[in-house]
Amino acid sequence: MPGEQRVALVSGAARGIGAAIATRLAADGRAVAVLDLTEESTRDTVARIAEAGGRAIGVGADVTDAAQVAAAVERVAAELGPPTVLVNNAGILRDNLLFRMSEDDWDAVMAVHLRGAFLLTRAVQTHQVAAKWGRIVSLSSTSALGNRGQANYSAAKAGLQGFTKTLAIELGPFGITANAIAPGFIATEMTRAVAERVGVPFEDYLVEVAKEIPVRRTGVPEDIAAAASFLTSDEASFVSGQVLYVAGGPKA
Repeated sequence: MPGEQRVALVSGAARGIGAAIATRLAADGRAVAVLDLTEESTRDTVARIAEAGGRAIGVGADVTDAAQVAAAVERVAAELGPPTVLVNNAGILRDNLLFRMSEDDWDAVMAVHLRGAFLLTRAVQTHQVAAKWGRIVSLSSTSALGNRGQANYSAAKAGLQGFTKTLAIELGPFGITANAIAPGFIATEMTRAVAERVGVPFEDYLVEVAKEIPVRRTGVPEDIAAAASFLTSDEASFVSGQVLYVAGGPKA
């Protein structure tokens, strides 16, 4: 029944991994709020879901702004229903070696990844507690293990793992699970930009990266969406506080 359809909110869902997760959760039968910095940027993802017969709305909000986050979550609750599935995917890169990294580079990455996940989770958990059911998935990264030129990003992604484990402890009694997915190399527009920055054709870059991955291929957004599908399902009710590395091997 439409009234029983669970509602998922996916941040950073205009493209890449977020768009793939939003599309997959819609295929799983969720109504999906596609959240990104501007509502206009979400149109392609929303249209893709609608064309496949799903329900979705686009929502524009800066995840680092508490008032915008609160308004976005309330809009989702009013238009789709109370959100009980949350995927914290919004993220940015401001890579640089430590001695070249500015305070703004550090603060921007911390704000989007950590403050953004905190604000969204705080707003959504109210609806999850009321429903006595919820799923929270936050996107970490193999960079949490350390990665040259990413002191800010690595720290933020490691921070999300600690955040996730604490959520699992605090929210577990209310029927809410919290887990993190740590992708390895995923071919997206974000990683294409990295290749361009180092002056290597993207296809060549993918070939070289794949040589270092045990399964001998780079990841695609759908690989992460499949993991998110499981972790947000009813079947995953006994899986909480975990970090699932989806990286084609045991390490970055």
